[in-house]
Amino acid sequence: MLANPLLDTHDLPLFDQIRPEHVAPAMDALLAEGEAALEAVVAPEFPADWTALAARLDCTTERLSRAFGAVGHLNSVADTPELRAAYNEVLPRVTEFWTRLGADERLYSKYKAIDPGSLNPEQRQALKNAVRNFVLGGAELQGAAKERFAAIQERQAEVAQKFSENALDATDAFAYYASREELAGVPEDTVQAARAAAEAEGKDGHKITLKMPSYLPVMQFAHDRGLRERVYRAYVTRASEQSPEEFRQFDNSDLIREILALRQEEAKLLGYPNFGEVSVVPKMAESPDQVIGFLRELAAKARPFAEKDVADMRAFAADRLGLRDPQAWDWSYIAEKLKEERYAFSEQEVKQYFTAPKVLAGLFKIVETLFEVVIRRDHAPVWNPGVEFYRIERERKDADAHVSTELVGQFYLDPSARNGKRGGAWMDDVRARWLRPDDGRLQTPVAHLVCNFADGVEGKPPLLTHDDVITLFHEAGHGLHHMLTRVNERDVSGISGVEWDAVELPSQFMENFCWEWSVLRHMTAHVDTGEPLPRELFDKMLAARNFQSGLATLRQVEFALFDMLLHTGHDPAGDFMAVLRQVRAEVAVLPAPAFSRTAHTFSHIFAGGYAAGYYSYKWAEVLSADAYAAFEETAGEDGSPSVETGRKYRQAILESGGSRPAMESFKAFRGREPSMDALLRHQGMA
Repeated sequence: MLANPLLDTHDLPLFDQIRPEHVAPAMDALLAEGEAALEAVVAPEFPADWTALAARLDCTTERLSRAFGAVGHLNSVADTPELRAAYNEVLPRVTEFWTRLGADERLYSKYKAIDPGSLNPEQRQALKNAVRNFVLGGAELQGAAKERFAAIQERQAEVAQKFSENALDATDAFAYYASREELAGVPEDTVQAARAAAEAEGKDGHKITLKMPSYLPVMQFAHDRGLRERVYRAYVTRASEQSPEEFRQFDNSDLIREILALRQEEAKLLGYPNFGEVSVVPKMAESPDQVIGFLRELAAKARPFAEKDVADMRAFAADRLGLRDPQAWDWSYIAEKLKEERYAFSEQEVKQYFTAPKVLAGLFKIVETLFEVVIRRDHAPVWNPGVEFYRIERERKDADAHVSTELVGQFYLDPSARNGKRGGAWMDDVRARWLRPDDGRLQTPVAHLVCNFADGVEGKPPLLTHDDVITLFHEAGHGLHHMLTRVNERDVSGISGVEWDAVELPSQFMENFCWEWSVLRHMTAHVDTGEPLPRELFDKMLAARNFQSGLATLRQVEFALFDMLLHTGHDPAGDFMAVLRQVRAEVAVLPAPAFSRTAHTFSHIFAGGYAAGYYSYKWAEVLSADAYAAFEETAGEDGSPSVETGRKYRQAILESGGSRPAMESFKAFRGREPSMDALLRHQGMA
């Protein structure tokens, strides 16, 4: 036990030392510590005092959450059969402990007995959240209802984990070895990477997978319709009963039905008619009906633009590509060709200028300029040689011009796609900023920034699409929200305690800088010549910025409306695909094939915390577009962002974290409530 790296939580996780055999012994030891701390604080003689409770209980349970967080992280980015087995073995015990802790009526009574007048504003907000979370955690339930509630939480954790595993395994299981002829039109770097992947396995041809760096270029650029259909069918039927027989063991259909039934039962136990009502309690939105109304209003505004997008594609496909009856696997290809003709550039041309090192330097430059910090390389144990580690510092000059530095936060960057790493991109916290109540030490925040970009080939740096660049800035926005906080109370510092439908504001806000010439010109260098992105090419990109924004908006509304209707009016025993068909009939302007099963890999809502909350992306986009409009209003003559506006944004939004309602933070920055106008204008739908 002395050598168990998961028990060393005094600093950064020892990712390079953690092995599957460490997991169970560490979790059992930390669960025992948590158990002892819980019994100590619920004893009658223990004071109902915020700081005393935090020093004894929170400092102990934080060790458990950080250790289990490290295991969960490795499970997402470096999955092996042995680690997965170890993780799944302890998952029920860890879930059971947190469920019981969050529903312990003795502990609930202690928190209710705390005098809010004895607390500072941050602590009062954290206490208010804690009391609300006890109610949502079943603390007011009794007897059999309480036992059933706990069993539901445990089972939900198991089923969500299995859903996630199936989605990963179904994605990893598919491979097609294409000939050089089949890949006509596909960018050369993608072809080279596919050839290298096949060679590594001793196979002929070019290995095409369902990972985004492989899948997307095939769908956008491959002239071969048969190849596009093959990979499209494989992609949209992953983890479903529509997938090929040899992959049916990954079918998520039964798991989806069980997840929905468990959530419905949980809602009824808590006294709510459905899970959608439970979901909005801690959010900005007041009710599911308000959310549904918001989504339908947005869909109505976007629909005319989306219909024009489709009409343009149909006409172009017939006139220029000889496709008179385009199918689902043709639309990405048609869109790319139309975009190339209309704006006289291709994504492939742009990609040559976005080398990963240059993009990262550009991101760091805007962050340093706008938020008055410095980002430097740092050292930490990592789980893969491609992972980088950085520190964010604030420099101060005294009266004698002596410079001192203050550590603000640190972050891991894991940029590359690989087997055993789940798809998509995300930010996760390693630890939060906290003025620790046990020893008075200020703990600085640490974050994970995870992406799935293609690796470089033939000794060249990785090349990012402009969409990849936007993704990187998005996740960095989440990371800055977590790391630039000045709040000292853990439960409301950084992203903690922020309403879920406001948590995307800082991430979507950062995306806007990917469209500013004053920012972009510092982050481009052609992979072969080193020349920066030409202004003429940037202007074409800008002209194309809102290309098919109507379609893109409707796609997001489709996901969000499906999610909310699934968790409100739908009977879990019924056919969830019928809900998706109903939503598509109402919202979509491009028909999806009957075999499409996007729900089966919709990890956001079935395994990722966005249940009855996927609308948060569009909801927060209204906030982020309006926030960014403040920068447009104060930009310099050359378009460079105002440092004063950056400071105001940092102080009002980023530094305040979850220490007050998101609407208060927004109004502190903008001086008023948000408006949808900026979003519609930014997306060319005003």
